[in-house]
Amino acid sequence: QVQLVESGGGLVQAGGSLTLSCAFSGRIFDINFMAWHRQAPGKQRELVAGVTSGGGTDVADSVKGRFTISRDNAKNTVYLQINKLKPEDTAVYYCAAHMVAGITWGQGTQVTVSS
Repeated sequence: QVQLVESGGGLVQAGGSLTLSCAFSGRIFDINFMAWHRQAPGKQRELVAGVTSGGGTDVADSVKGRFTISRDNAKNTVYLQINKLKPEDTAVYYCAAHMVAGITWGQGTQVTVSS
């Protein structure tokens, strides 16, 4: 079992920046990759970025250039740096551990961008 604890959400003005953190623990060797997803009101949850244990990353085309994912294996923490925030980035952001057995989700952290 894997446990995830997210932090860093909040209310930000458009154009600002924010860094989300996700500390993971437990059976971390079962994790294929860590990811951030988001779900805006009335929309489906979408994958925005992922990072492997080796540091390989992938970012959704829709946010490429503004979102950066990284991880610190010594701290068992994954980060999502979001720059040039837009009102359409408003969503609940979920950290996720992707494993062969399935996905473990964090509790989610709200990001609200004001125009």
